[in-house]
Amino acid sequence: MKVHAAVLRESDSPFAVEEVELASPGPGEALVRVVGAGLCHTDLLVRHGIPLALPMVMGHEGSGVVEAVGPGVTRVAVGDHVVMSFDCCGWCARCLGGEPAYCDDFMRNIRGVRPDGSTPMTDRDGLPVSARWFGQSSLATHSIATERNLVRVDRDLPLELLGPLGCGIQTGAGSVLLSLQVRAGSSIAVFGAGAVGLSAVMAAKAAGASEIIAVDLNAKRRELALELGATRALDGADPDIAEQIIGWTGGLDRAFDTTGVSSVVVTAMKSLRARGVCGLVGVGGDITLPPEVLAPGRTLSFLLEGDSVPQQFIPQLIDLWQRGRFPFDRLIRTYSLDAINDAERDTASGETVKAVLLPGELSAR
Repeated sequence: MKVHAAVLRESDSPFAVEEVELASPGPGEALVRVVGAGLCHTDLLVRHGIPLALPMVMGHEGSGVVEAVGPGVTRVAVGDHVVMSFDCCGWCARCLGGEPAYCDDFMRNIRGVRPDGSTPMTDRDGLPVSARWFGQSSLATHSIATERNLVRVDRDLPLELLGPLGCGIQTGAGSVLLSLQVRAGSSIAVFGAGAVGLSAVMAAKAAGASEIIAVDLNAKRRELALELGATRALDGADPDIAEQIIGWTGGLDRAFDTTGVSSVVVTAMKSLRARGVCGLVGVGGDITLPPEVLAPGRTLSFLLEGDSVPQQFIPQLIDLWQRGRFPFDRLIRTYSLDAINDAERDTASGETVKAVLLPGELSAR
């Protein structure tokens, strides 16, 4: 079938919405009409020198409606409303143990092609376009997803807003609730108040944390963090952040870094009490830690996808949202698919926290 997709052909070129040909779903796959798709920093890795199989359709925070299923698919059916999350092999020890984010073949998510090297998409000239980014490539009107990365949701939910639950929001909330196991009375600082960091703030509040400190360079983001549950907010440019935090708390139980900046990670580690734990999700280059910041007994761990099993965790986040305890919709600003370059610009400038593209607005014109 002919569909429209936001294709990236060069690492430094803008996205271009093109008419492309999408094949029918193969074994273990489903065709999803995309209703909404979040734009995540991971979709822009190629902008930072990470080599990818271009041309490619990005997008790994999609939501939509199943329109067809391939052979062997039993967990979803035509008409189901779904959120699309990350892919995994389903059979390695980590997958079978309930840790799909640590799948032995997690790198399948960024190759952009099926395990056999094929892709379900071709351009107008019949040439292949990589369309298996995180098992979905959802910056398009339609997507071929894997059965494993689909999460069924109720049909009365605002489907166009749910896509970011598949990665960024799941990562922030899961890191706090599942990985770092923040509980009532815990103290935590979140370094970086973007979509992932603000999701962590909301999750910490939902968990009952007594001290939630947000650190960011952007004053508007700090204000929003306070509105969403942070008890304090610090300017990331302050020279004595760790000292201030220790003065208030005596040392944190947990810290969470979304920046991947070495100096910020060091500050986060210095803010911890003995046996404190810092979770890291940002990728910003090499990280250098003086040995003393690991003492006494502090731990630094790189986390993937918030340690979540999407089919279990995404419904839990939706339940929290329905009860008014996780207002992730406040992070979202919507754009039509053909405004994707505006969405990228606004995300980079900090004007938009979480951009969600609406392919239906394109197809309706």
